[in-house]
Amino acid sequence: MLSVSNVSLRYGKRVLFEDVNIKFTPGNCYGLIGANGAGKSTFIKILSGDIDAQTGSVTMDPGERMSVLKQNQNAFDEYPVLETVIRGNERLFEIMVEKDAIYAKADFTEEDGNRAADLEAEFAEMNGWEAESDAASLLSGLGIGESSHFTLMADVNPAEKVKILLAQALFGNPDILLLDEPTNNLDIESILWLENFLMNFKNTVIVVSHDRHFLDNVCTHVADLDFGKITLYGGNYTFWYESSQLAARQKADQNKKNDEKRKELEEFIRRFSANVAKSRQATARQKMLEKLNVEEIKPSSRRYPYIGFKPDREVGDQILLVENLSYRNEDGVYLFKDVSFAVNHDEKIAFLSKDGLAVTALFDVLTGEREATSGTFKWGVTTTQSYLPNDNGKYFTDADLNLVDWLRQYSTEKDESFIRGFLGRMLFSGEEALKKCTVLSGGEKQRCMFSRMMLSGANVLLFDEPTNHLDLESIQALNKGMEEYNGNILFTCHDHQLTQTVANRIIELAPNGFLDKLMTFDEYISDARVKVQKAELYGALV
Repeated sequence: MLSVSNVSLRYGKRVLFEDVNIKFTPGNCYGLIGANGAGKSTFIKILSGDIDAQTGSVTMDPGERMSVLKQNQNAFDEYPVLETVIRGNERLFEIMVEKDAIYAKADFTEEDGNRAADLEAEFAEMNGWEAESDAASLLSGLGIGESSHFTLMADVNPAEKVKILLAQALFGNPDILLLDEPTNNLDIESILWLENFLMNFKNTVIVVSHDRHFLDNVCTHVADLDFGKITLYGGNYTFWYESSQLAARQKADQNKKNDEKRKELEEFIRRFSANVAKSRQATARQKMLEKLNVEEIKPSSRRYPYIGFKPDREVGDQILLVENLSYRNEDGVYLFKDVSFAVNHDEKIAFLSKDGLAVTALFDVLTGEREATSGTFKWGVTTTQSYLPNDNGKYFTDADLNLVDWLRQYSTEKDESFIRGFLGRMLFSGEEALKKCTVLSGGEKQRCMFSRMMLSGANVLLFDEPTNHLDLESIQALNKGMEEYNGNILFTCHDHQLTQTVANRIIELAPNGFLDKLMTFDEYISDARVKVQKAELYGALV
Protein backbone atom coordinates (compact mmCIF):
# COMPACT_ATOMS: atom_id res chain seq x y z
CA MET A 1 0.00 0.00 0.00
CA LEU A 2 1.12 3.53 -0.78
CA SER A 3 -0.07 6.16 1.71
CA VAL A 4 -0.01 9.93 1.29
CA SER A 5 -0.51 11.95 4.49
CA ASN A 6 -1.05 15.73 4.66
CA VAL A 7 1.06 16.42 1.55
CA SER A 8 1.19 20.07 0.47
CA LEU A 9 3.18 21.88 -2.19
CA ARG A 10 3.22 25.56 -3.10
CA TYR A 11 5.20 27.60 -5.59
CA GLY A 12 5.07 31.14 -4.25
CA LYS A 13 1.39 32.02 -3.92
CA ARG A 14 0.33 29.21 -6.20
CA VAL A 15 -1.03 26.15 -4.40
CA LEU A 16 -0.67 22.82 -6.22
CA PHE A 17 -1.80 20.56 -3.36
CA GLU A 18 -3.05 21.29 0.11
CA ASP A 19 -3.17 18.58 2.83
CA VAL A 20 -3.64 15.66 0.43
CA ASN A 21 -4.53 12.42 2.19
CA ILE A 22 -4.99 9.32 0.06
CA LYS A 23 -4.25 5.60 0.04
CA PHE A 24 -3.44 3.61 -3.09
CA THR A 25 -4.18 -0.07 -2.52
CA PRO A 26 -3.00 -3.25 -4.30
CA GLY A 27 -5.06 -4.67 -7.14
CA ASN A 28 -6.15 -1.25 -8.40
CA CYS A 29 -5.04 0.99 -11.25
CA TYR A 30 -5.46 4.71 -10.54
CA GLY A 31 -5.67 7.20 -13.39
CA LEU A 32 -4.32 10.52 -12.10
CA ILE A 33 -6.11 13.29 -13.98
CA GLY A 34 -6.19 17.06 -13.78
CA ALA A 35 -6.04 20.15 -15.97
CA ASN A 36 -2.74 21.11 -17.60
CA GLY A 37 -0.52 22.66 -14.93
CA ALA A 38 -2.51 21.16 -12.06
CA GLY A 39 0.56 19.22 -10.91
CA LYS A 40 0.04 15.62 -12.06
CA SER A 41 3.67 14.98 -13.00
CA THR A 42 4.81 16.87 -9.89
CA PHE A 43 2.67 14.61 -7.71
CA ILE A 44 4.19 11.53 -9.39
CA LYS A 45 7.66 12.93 -8.58
CA ILE A 46 6.64 13.42 -4.95
CA LEU A 47 5.43 9.81 -4.79
CA SER A 48 8.70 8.56 -6.30
CA GLY A 49 10.85 10.72 -4.01
CA ASP A 50 12.34 12.78 -6.84
CA ILE A 51 11.12 15.96 -5.19
CA ASP A 52 10.04 16.71 -1.63
CA ALA A 53 6.68 18.04 -0.53
CA GLN A 54 6.72 21.04 1.80
CA THR A 55 4.56 19.21 4.33
CA GLY A 56 3.41 15.66 4.88
CA SER A 57 4.82 12.26 4.01
CA VAL A 58 4.63 9.40 1.51
CA THR A 59 5.06 5.87 2.88
CA MET A 60 5.09 2.34 1.50
CA ASP A 61 4.53 -0.89 3.39
CA PRO A 62 7.83 -2.48 4.55
CA GLY A 63 9.59 -4.59 1.93
CA GLU A 64 7.68 -3.16 -1.02
CA ARG A 65 9.40 -2.01 -4.21
CA MET A 66 8.39 0.96 -6.34
CA SER A 67 9.14 1.21 -10.06
CA VAL A 68 8.95 4.45 -12.06
CA LEU A 69 8.90 5.00 -15.82
CA LYS A 70 12.09 6.95 -16.57
CA GLN A 71 11.79 10.01 -18.80
CA ASN A 72 15.49 10.51 -19.62
CA GLN A 73 15.99 8.47 -22.78
CA ASN A 74 19.79 8.85 -22.71
CA ALA A 75 20.38 7.81 -19.10
CA PHE A 76 21.29 4.22 -20.03
CA ASP A 77 23.15 4.76 -23.30
CA GLU A 78 26.28 2.91 -22.10
CA TYR A 79 24.36 -0.30 -21.30
CA PRO A 80 22.95 -3.08 -23.51
CA VAL A 81 19.18 -3.22 -23.99
CA LEU A 82 18.56 -6.38 -21.95
CA GLU A 83 20.70 -5.15 -19.06
CA THR A 84 18.85 -1.81 -19.10
CA VAL A 85 15.58 -3.63 -18.53
CA ILE A 86 16.99 -5.75 -15.67
CA ARG A 87 18.33 -2.58 -14.04
CA GLY A 88 14.68 -1.75 -13.39
CA ASN A 89 15.03 -3.92 -10.28
CA GLU A 90 18.05 -2.24 -8.71
CA ARG A 91 18.48 -4.73 -5.86
CA LEU A 92 18.36 -7.73 -8.19
CA PHE A 93 20.92 -6.15 -10.48
CA GLU A 94 23.21 -5.32 -7.53
CA ILE A 95 23.10 -8.97 -6.48
CA MET A 96 23.96 -10.12 -10.01
CA VAL A 97 26.96 -7.77 -10.18
CA GLU A 98 28.23 -8.70 -6.72
CA LYS A 99 27.85 -12.44 -7.39
CA ASP A 100 29.78 -12.19 -10.63
CA ALA A 101 32.55 -10.21 -8.92
CA ILE A 102 32.91 -12.81 -6.16
CA TYR A 103 33.01 -15.75 -8.57
CA ALA A 104 35.60 -13.97 -10.70
CA LYS A 105 38.05 -13.74 -7.79
CA ALA A 106 41.27 -15.72 -8.15
CA ASP A 107 41.68 -15.97 -4.35
CA PHE A 108 38.15 -17.14 -3.45
CA THR A 109 37.91 -17.27 0.39
CA GLU A 110 35.55 -18.96 2.84
CA GLU A 111 34.10 -15.53 3.59
CA ASP A 112 33.46 -15.08 -0.12
CA GLY A 113 31.73 -18.44 -0.19
CA ASN A 114 29.43 -17.50 2.66
CA ARG A 115 28.61 -14.18 1.05
CA ALA A 116 27.95 -15.86 -2.29
CA ALA A 117 25.61 -18.34 -0.60
CA ASP A 118 23.60 -15.50 0.97
CA LEU A 119 23.42 -13.72 -2.36
CA GLU A 120 22.32 -16.89 -4.16
CA ALA A 121 19.50 -17.39 -1.67
CA GLU A 122 18.29 -13.81 -2.11
CA PHE A 123 18.74 -14.10 -5.87
CA ALA A 124 16.58 -17.23 -6.01
CA GLU A 125 13.93 -15.62 -3.79
CA MET A 126 13.70 -12.75 -6.29
CA ASN A 127 13.30 -15.15 -9.24
CA GLY A 128 16.70 -14.05 -10.46
CA TRP A 129 17.22 -17.13 -12.61
CA GLU A 130 14.26 -16.02 -14.73
CA ALA A 131 15.43 -12.38 -14.96
CA GLU A 132 16.86 -12.53 -18.48
CA SER A 133 13.94 -14.52 -19.90
CA ASP A 134 11.42 -12.23 -18.16
CA ALA A 135 13.17 -9.12 -19.51
CA ALA A 136 13.33 -10.63 -23.00
CA SER A 137 9.62 -11.47 -22.83
CA LEU A 138 8.73 -7.87 -21.93
CA LEU A 139 10.86 -6.55 -24.78
CA SER A 140 9.34 -8.95 -27.29
CA GLY A 141 5.82 -8.01 -26.14
CA LEU A 142 6.64 -4.37 -26.89
CA GLY A 143 8.02 -5.21 -30.33
CA ILE A 144 11.77 -5.19 -29.55
CA GLY A 145 13.11 -8.28 -31.32
CA GLU A 146 15.75 -10.61 -29.90
CA SER A 147 18.32 -9.32 -32.37
CA SER A 148 18.28 -5.97 -30.54
CA HIS A 149 18.55 -7.30 -26.96
CA PHE A 150 22.33 -6.94 -26.75
CA THR A 151 22.57 -3.66 -28.68
CA LEU A 152 23.84 -0.64 -26.75
CA MET A 153 21.10 1.81 -25.84
CA ALA A 154 23.12 4.56 -27.51
CA ASP A 155 22.57 2.78 -30.83
CA VAL A 156 18.80 2.38 -30.40
CA ASN A 157 16.39 4.79 -32.10
CA PRO A 158 14.21 7.04 -29.87
CA ALA A 159 10.97 5.15 -30.58
CA GLU A 160 12.53 1.90 -29.34
CA LYS A 161 14.14 3.59 -26.32
CA VAL A 162 10.65 4.56 -25.12
CA LYS A 163 9.61 0.90 -25.24
CA ILE A 164 12.77 -0.31 -23.50
CA LEU A 165 12.34 2.15 -20.62
CA LEU A 166 8.73 1.04 -20.32
CA ALA A 167 9.88 -2.60 -20.14
CA GLN A 168 12.36 -1.52 -17.45
CA ALA A 169 9.55 -0.03 -15.35
CA LEU A 170 7.41 -3.16 -15.71
CA PHE A 171 10.25 -5.58 -14.98
CA GLY A 172 10.33 -7.67 -11.82
CA ASN A 173 6.70 -7.38 -10.72
CA PRO A 174 7.01 -4.14 -8.70
CA ASP A 175 4.61 -3.63 -5.82
CA ILE A 176 3.89 -0.05 -6.91
CA LEU A 177 4.16 1.10 -10.51
CA LEU A 178 4.23 4.81 -11.46
CA LEU A 179 3.69 5.57 -15.15
CA ASP A 180 3.74 9.15 -16.48
CA GLU A 181 2.43 9.21 -20.08
CA PRO A 182 3.43 5.60 -20.88
CA THR A 183 1.69 5.54 -24.29
CA ASN A 184 3.59 8.53 -25.71
CA ASN A 185 5.20 7.53 -29.03
CA LEU A 186 3.98 3.92 -28.75
CA ASP A 187 2.46 2.23 -31.80
CA ILE A 188 -1.02 0.73 -31.51
CA GLU A 189 0.27 -2.83 -31.11
CA SER A 190 2.44 -1.80 -28.15
CA ILE A 191 -0.41 0.15 -26.54
CA LEU A 192 -2.71 -2.86 -26.81
CA TRP A 193 -0.02 -5.08 -25.28
CA LEU A 194 0.47 -2.61 -22.40
CA GLU A 195 -3.28 -2.40 -21.79
CA ASN A 196 -3.45 -6.19 -21.51
CA PHE A 197 -0.41 -6.26 -19.20
CA LEU A 198 -1.89 -3.69 -16.82
CA MET A 199 -5.34 -5.27 -16.83
CA ASN A 200 -3.71 -8.45 -15.50
CA PHE A 201 -1.30 -6.71 -13.12
CA LYS A 202 -2.09 -7.62 -9.51
CA ASN A 203 -0.33 -4.80 -7.68
CA THR A 204 -0.79 -1.00 -7.48
CA VAL A 205 -0.58 1.19 -10.59
CA ILE A 206 -0.76 5.00 -10.75
CA VAL A 207 -0.80 6.34 -14.29
CA VAL A 208 -0.95 9.76 -15.94
CA SER A 209 -2.14 9.72 -19.54
CA HIS A 210 -3.95 11.89 -22.07
CA ASP A 211 -5.18 8.77 -23.90
CA ARG A 212 -8.82 8.41 -22.84
CA HIS A 213 -9.25 4.96 -24.38
CA PHE A 214 -6.19 3.72 -22.52
CA LEU A 215 -7.45 5.14 -19.21
CA ASP A 216 -10.86 3.59 -19.81
CA ASN A 217 -9.36 0.15 -20.44
CA VAL A 218 -6.87 -0.03 -17.56
CA CYS A 219 -8.19 2.10 -14.70
CA THR A 220 -10.30 0.86 -11.81
CA HIS A 221 -10.25 4.31 -10.18
CA VAL A 222 -9.73 7.92 -11.13
CA ALA A 223 -7.68 10.16 -8.84
CA ASP A 224 -8.93 13.63 -9.72
CA LEU A 225 -6.54 16.48 -8.95
CA ASP A 226 -8.79 19.52 -8.58
CA PHE A 227 -9.33 22.34 -6.09
CA GLY A 228 -5.85 21.57 -4.64
CA LYS A 229 -7.07 18.15 -3.49
CA ILE A 230 -7.07 14.63 -4.90
CA THR A 231 -10.41 12.83 -4.83
CA LEU A 232 -10.85 9.15 -5.64
CA TYR A 233 -13.71 7.93 -7.85
CA GLY A 234 -14.46 4.30 -8.60
CA GLY A 235 -14.43 3.59 -12.35
CA ASN A 236 -12.58 4.75 -15.43
CA TYR A 237 -12.10 8.15 -17.11
CA THR A 238 -15.37 8.17 -19.07
CA PHE A 239 -17.28 7.34 -15.89
CA TRP A 240 -15.59 10.23 -14.08
CA TYR A 241 -16.19 12.62 -17.01
CA GLU A 242 -19.88 11.79 -17.29
CA SER A 243 -20.19 11.98 -13.48
CA SER A 244 -18.70 15.47 -13.37
CA GLN A 245 -20.93 16.64 -16.22
CA LEU A 246 -23.99 15.22 -14.46
CA ALA A 247 -22.95 16.90 -11.21
CA ALA A 248 -22.58 20.23 -13.01
CA ARG A 249 -26.06 19.91 -14.51
CA GLN A 250 -27.52 19.00 -11.14
CA LYS A 251 -25.81 21.91 -9.45
CA ALA A 252 -27.27 24.24 -12.07
CA ASP A 253 -30.76 22.86 -11.36
CA GLN A 254 -31.26 24.23 -7.87
CA ASN A 255 -34.93 23.22 -7.82
CA LYS A 256 -34.24 19.48 -8.08
CA LYS A 257 -34.59 17.71 -4.74
CA ASN A 258 -31.89 15.48 -3.28
CA ASP A 259 -33.92 12.28 -3.69
CA GLU A 260 -34.39 13.06 -7.39
CA LYS A 261 -30.68 13.67 -7.74
CA ARG A 262 -29.91 10.39 -5.99
CA LYS A 263 -32.18 8.42 -8.33
CA GLU A 264 -30.58 10.06 -11.34
CA LEU A 265 -27.09 9.22 -10.05
CA GLU A 266 -28.05 5.63 -9.20
CA GLU A 267 -29.43 5.07 -12.69
CA PHE A 268 -26.31 6.62 -14.17
CA ILE A 269 -24.02 4.29 -12.16
CA ARG A 270 -26.08 1.21 -13.07
CA ARG A 271 -25.90 2.12 -16.75
CA PHE A 272 -22.13 2.42 -16.68
CA SER A 273 -21.62 -0.68 -14.56
CA ALA A 274 -23.64 -2.76 -17.03
CA ASN A 275 -21.20 -1.88 -19.82
CA VAL A 276 -17.98 -2.17 -17.85
CA ALA A 277 -15.30 -4.39 -19.38
CA LYS A 278 -13.59 -5.27 -16.10
CA SER A 279 -15.45 -6.78 -13.17
CA ARG A 280 -13.28 -4.98 -10.63
CA GLN A 281 -14.41 -1.64 -12.12
CA ALA A 282 -18.03 -2.69 -11.60
CA THR A 283 -17.24 -3.67 -8.01
CA ALA A 284 -15.59 -0.30 -7.35
CA ARG A 285 -18.65 1.50 -8.70
CA GLN A 286 -21.00 -0.60 -6.60
CA LYS A 287 -19.03 0.38 -3.49
CA MET A 288 -19.30 4.00 -4.57
CA LEU A 289 -23.08 3.64 -4.88
CA GLU A 290 -23.35 2.14 -1.41
CA LYS A 291 -21.73 5.18 0.22
CA LEU A 292 -23.01 7.81 -2.19
CA ASN A 293 -23.64 11.24 -0.75
CA VAL A 294 -25.21 13.62 -3.23
CA GLU A 295 -23.66 16.64 -1.55
CA GLU A 296 -20.14 15.20 -2.02
CA ILE A 297 -20.45 14.92 -5.81
CA LYS A 298 -18.73 18.03 -7.12
CA PRO A 299 -18.67 19.39 -10.64
CA SER A 300 -15.16 19.82 -11.97
CA SER A 301 -13.46 23.21 -12.06
CA ARG A 302 -12.15 22.33 -15.54
CA ARG A 303 -12.80 24.70 -18.42
CA TYR A 304 -13.63 23.17 -21.80
CA PRO A 305 -12.95 25.06 -25.02
CA TYR A 306 -15.58 25.11 -27.74
CA ILE A 307 -14.32 23.66 -31.02
CA GLY A 308 -16.81 23.69 -33.87
CA PHE A 309 -15.98 23.66 -37.58
CA LYS A 310 -18.61 24.83 -40.09
CA PRO A 311 -18.02 24.69 -43.85
CA ASP A 312 -19.14 27.73 -45.83
CA ARG A 313 -20.37 25.50 -48.69
CA GLU A 314 -20.90 21.85 -49.48
CA VAL A 315 -18.41 19.98 -51.62
CA GLY A 316 -19.33 18.89 -55.12
CA ASP A 317 -19.09 15.45 -56.67
CA GLN A 318 -15.29 15.52 -56.97
CA ILE A 319 -13.38 16.04 -53.74
CA LEU A 320 -9.87 14.58 -54.06
CA LEU A 321 -8.33 12.13 -56.51
CA VAL A 322 -4.86 10.72 -55.78
CA GLU A 323 -3.12 8.56 -58.40
CA ASN A 324 0.14 6.64 -57.93
CA LEU A 325 1.50 9.23 -55.52
CA SER A 326 4.99 8.59 -54.09
CA TYR A 327 7.35 10.50 -51.85
CA ARG A 328 11.04 9.80 -51.33
CA ASN A 329 12.97 11.65 -48.64
CA GLU A 330 16.38 13.30 -48.94
CA ASP A 331 18.08 9.98 -48.12
CA GLY A 332 16.40 8.34 -51.08
CA VAL A 333 14.03 6.28 -48.89
CA TYR A 334 10.37 5.99 -49.91
CA LEU A 335 8.02 7.05 -47.12
CA PHE A 336 5.08 5.96 -49.27
CA LYS A 337 4.87 4.66 -52.83
CA ASP A 338 2.20 4.35 -55.55
CA VAL A 339 -0.66 5.45 -53.31
CA SER A 340 -4.03 5.85 -55.07
CA PHE A 341 -7.40 6.71 -53.58
CA ALA A 342 -10.43 8.95 -54.08
CA VAL A 343 -12.23 10.82 -51.31
CA ASN A 344 -16.01 10.52 -51.35
CA HIS A 345 -18.86 12.42 -49.69
CA ASP A 346 -19.16 12.15 -45.89
CA GLU A 347 -15.83 10.35 -45.51
CA LYS A 348 -13.58 11.03 -42.57
CA ILE A 349 -10.37 9.14 -43.26
CA ALA A 350 -7.77 8.18 -40.66
CA PHE A 351 -4.28 7.70 -42.12
CA LEU A 352 -1.96 5.30 -40.30
CA SER A 353 1.68 4.36 -40.69
CA LYS A 354 4.40 2.71 -38.64
CA ASP A 355 6.45 5.77 -39.60
CA GLY A 356 4.57 8.95 -38.71
CA LEU A 357 6.75 10.91 -41.14
CA ALA A 358 4.96 9.13 -43.99
CA VAL A 359 1.56 10.67 -43.16
CA THR A 360 3.15 14.07 -42.53
CA ALA A 361 4.80 13.88 -45.96
CA LEU A 362 1.50 12.92 -47.62
CA PHE A 363 -0.41 15.79 -46.00
CA ASP A 364 2.36 18.24 -46.86
CA VAL A 365 2.22 17.11 -50.50
CA LEU A 366 -1.59 17.41 -50.62
CA THR A 367 -1.47 20.94 -49.17
CA GLY A 368 1.37 22.15 -51.36
CA GLU A 369 4.02 22.24 -48.63
CA ARG A 370 6.18 19.69 -50.50
CA GLU A 371 6.57 18.28 -54.00
CA ALA A 372 5.71 14.64 -54.63
CA THR A 373 8.43 12.42 -56.07
CA SER A 374 5.95 11.00 -58.59
CA GLY A 375 2.24 10.66 -59.21
CA THR A 376 -0.58 13.20 -59.19
CA PHE A 377 -3.40 14.52 -57.04
CA LYS A 378 -6.31 16.83 -57.83
CA TRP A 379 -8.66 18.67 -55.51
CA GLY A 380 -12.24 19.26 -56.66
CA VAL A 381 -13.02 22.82 -57.73
CA THR A 382 -15.65 23.19 -54.99
CA THR A 383 -13.26 22.22 -52.19
CA THR A 384 -11.44 24.50 -49.78
CA GLN A 385 -8.87 23.06 -47.41
CA SER A 386 -7.58 23.99 -43.97
CA TYR A 387 -4.53 22.20 -42.59
CA LEU A 388 -3.21 21.69 -39.05
CA PRO A 389 0.42 20.57 -39.50
CA ASN A 390 2.34 18.52 -36.97
CA ASP A 391 4.78 21.39 -36.51
CA ASN A 392 2.97 24.73 -36.39
CA GLY A 393 6.00 26.79 -35.26
CA LYS A 394 6.23 28.83 -38.47
CA TYR A 395 2.84 30.41 -37.70
CA PHE A 396 4.08 31.96 -34.44
CA THR A 397 7.32 33.78 -35.26
CA ASP A 398 6.18 37.43 -35.28
CA ALA A 399 6.99 38.81 -31.82
CA ASP A 400 4.98 41.99 -32.50
CA LEU A 401 1.65 40.19 -32.75
CA ASN A 402 -0.66 39.61 -29.81
CA LEU A 403 -3.32 36.93 -30.16
CA VAL A 404 -6.01 39.32 -31.38
CA ASP A 405 -3.76 40.62 -34.15
CA TRP A 406 -2.47 37.12 -34.90
CA LEU A 407 -5.95 35.71 -35.48
CA ARG A 408 -7.10 38.84 -37.32
CA GLN A 409 -4.69 37.88 -40.15
CA TYR A 410 -6.89 34.90 -40.97
CA SER A 411 -10.29 36.59 -40.76
CA THR A 412 -12.25 38.59 -43.32
CA GLU A 413 -14.07 40.22 -40.39
CA LYS A 414 -11.52 42.48 -38.63
CA ASP A 415 -13.62 43.79 -35.74
CA GLU A 416 -11.85 43.12 -32.44
CA SER A 417 -14.95 41.92 -30.59
CA PHE A 418 -15.54 39.37 -33.34
CA ILE A 419 -11.94 38.12 -33.12
CA ARG A 420 -12.08 38.04 -29.33
CA GLY A 421 -15.20 35.89 -29.59
CA PHE A 422 -13.26 33.17 -31.39
CA LEU A 423 -10.36 33.46 -28.96
CA GLY A 424 -12.77 33.25 -26.04
CA ARG A 425 -14.02 29.91 -27.34
CA MET A 426 -10.43 28.73 -27.01
CA LEU A 427 -10.27 30.04 -23.41
CA PHE A 428 -8.28 33.18 -24.27
CA SER A 429 -10.34 35.91 -22.62
CA GLY A 430 -9.57 39.35 -21.24
CA GLU A 431 -5.83 40.02 -20.92
CA GLU A 432 -5.07 36.48 -22.15
CA ALA A 433 -6.08 37.57 -25.66
CA LEU A 434 -3.30 40.20 -25.62
CA LYS A 435 -0.47 37.72 -25.00
CA LYS A 436 2.29 37.75 -27.58
CA CYS A 437 1.99 34.82 -29.96
CA THR A 438 5.68 33.92 -29.46
CA VAL A 439 5.27 33.04 -25.77
CA LEU A 440 2.50 30.47 -26.12
CA SER A 441 2.78 26.91 -24.86
CA GLY A 442 2.34 23.99 -27.24
CA GLY A 443 -1.27 23.48 -26.17
CA GLU A 444 -2.07 27.19 -26.55
CA LYS A 445 -0.65 27.19 -30.07
CA GLN A 446 -2.83 24.23 -30.99
CA ARG A 447 -5.93 26.03 -29.70
CA CYS A 448 -5.01 29.12 -31.73
CA MET A 449 -4.67 26.95 -34.82
CA PHE A 450 -8.15 25.54 -34.19
CA SER A 451 -9.48 29.12 -34.10
CA ARG A 452 -7.78 29.76 -37.43
CA MET A 453 -9.37 26.62 -38.90
CA MET A 454 -12.82 27.54 -37.56
CA LEU A 455 -12.56 30.94 -39.23
CA SER A 456 -11.59 29.39 -42.57
CA GLY A 457 -15.00 27.88 -43.34
CA ALA A 458 -13.19 25.11 -45.22
CA ASN A 459 -15.11 22.03 -46.33
CA VAL A 460 -12.07 19.73 -46.13
CA LEU A 461 -9.95 19.63 -42.96
CA LEU A 462 -6.54 17.98 -42.62
CA PHE A 463 -5.12 17.25 -39.15
CA ASP A 464 -1.64 15.90 -38.45
CA GLU A 465 -1.63 14.72 -34.80
CA PRO A 466 -4.11 17.37 -33.57
CA THR A 467 -4.10 16.14 -29.95
CA ASN A 468 -0.39 16.85 -29.45
CA HIS A 469 0.16 19.10 -26.40
CA LEU A 470 -3.56 19.15 -25.56
CA ASP A 471 -5.07 18.44 -22.15
CA LEU A 472 -7.95 15.99 -21.79
CA GLU A 473 -10.51 18.79 -21.82
CA SER A 474 -9.30 20.14 -25.17
CA ILE A 475 -9.08 16.62 -26.61
CA GLN A 476 -12.68 16.01 -25.56
CA ALA A 477 -13.79 19.26 -27.24
CA LEU A 478 -11.80 18.53 -30.41
CA ASN A 479 -13.24 15.02 -30.60
CA LYS A 480 -16.76 16.41 -30.47
CA GLY A 481 -15.98 19.10 -33.03
CA MET A 482 -14.56 16.58 -35.50
CA GLU A 483 -17.49 14.20 -35.01
CA GLU A 484 -20.06 16.95 -35.66
CA TYR A 485 -18.26 18.50 -38.66
CA ASN A 486 -20.28 18.12 -41.88
CA GLY A 487 -17.35 18.24 -44.31
CA ASN A 488 -14.56 15.80 -45.15
CA ILE A 489 -11.66 15.12 -42.80
CA LEU A 490 -8.26 13.58 -43.50
CA PHE A 491 -6.35 13.03 -40.29
CA THR A 492 -3.83 11.04 -38.33
CA CYS A 493 -3.97 10.83 -34.56
CA HIS A 494 -2.54 8.69 -31.76
CA ASP A 495 -5.70 9.15 -29.69
CA HIS A 496 -7.56 5.85 -29.99
CA GLN A 497 -10.98 7.14 -28.96
CA LEU A 498 -10.85 10.10 -31.33
CA THR A 499 -9.83 7.89 -34.24
CA GLN A 500 -12.51 5.32 -33.41
CA THR A 501 -15.35 7.84 -33.07
CA VAL A 502 -14.43 10.07 -36.04
CA ALA A 503 -13.06 7.84 -38.81
CA ASN A 504 -15.25 5.75 -41.12
CA ARG A 505 -12.37 4.81 -43.43
CA ILE A 506 -8.79 3.75 -42.73
CA ILE A 507 -5.77 4.08 -45.03
CA GLU A 508 -2.42 2.71 -43.86
CA LEU A 509 0.76 3.79 -45.66
CA ALA A 510 3.94 1.75 -46.03
CA PRO A 511 7.08 2.25 -48.14
CA ASN A 512 6.00 -0.42 -50.63
CA GLY A 513 2.24 -0.18 -50.59
CA PHE A 514 -0.91 0.74 -48.68
CA LEU A 515 -4.13 -0.68 -47.26
CA ASP A 516 -7.51 0.99 -47.73
CA LYS A 517 -10.56 -0.15 -45.73
CA LEU A 518 -14.08 1.20 -45.20
CA MET A 519 -14.37 0.42 -41.49
CA THR A 520 -13.89 1.89 -38.05
CA PHE A 521 -10.55 1.92 -36.27
CA ASP A 522 -11.53 -0.84 -33.82
CA GLU A 523 -12.71 -3.02 -36.69
CA TYR A 524 -9.45 -2.36 -38.49
CA ILE A 525 -7.19 -3.43 -35.62
CA SER A 526 -9.26 -6.54 -34.83
CA ASP A 527 -10.13 -7.77 -38.33
CA ALA A 528 -8.21 -10.99 -39.03
CA ARG A 529 -8.14 -10.35 -42.78
CA VAL A 530 -6.54 -6.95 -42.22
CA LYS A 531 -3.89 -8.54 -39.99
CA VAL A 532 -2.99 -10.99 -42.76
CA GLN A 533 -2.79 -8.19 -45.33
CA LYS A 534 -0.63 -6.09 -43.00
CA ALA A 535 1.71 -9.03 -42.42
CA GLU A 536 2.03 -9.48 -46.18
CA LEU A 537 2.57 -5.75 -46.70
CA TYR A 538 5.26 -5.35 -44.06
CA GLY A 539 6.68 -8.82 -44.65
CA ALA A 540 7.61 -7.65 -48.13
CA LEU A 541 9.97 -5.16 -46.52
CA VAL A 542 12.07 -7.73 -44.62
